[in-house]
Amino acid sequence: MEANIGQADKIIRIVAGLVLLSLAFVGPKTAWGFIGLVPLATAFINFCPAYKLLGMNTLGK
Repeated sequence: MEANIGQADKIIRIVAGLVLLSLAFVGPKTAWGFIGLVPLATAFINFCPAYKLLGMNTLGK
């Protein structure tokens, strides 16, 4: 797996993941909040399978 997520993309994914994950514990407390694990996981491994399929790369040169 070659990294394809840049620094700004990584920060956005972490923030979005934490916000979504908080929905599972605070607020409506629905299981849908666990979808936040996906952007968190992709941010920490620096690889997004969807980006690979679409030929995208936010990492730069």
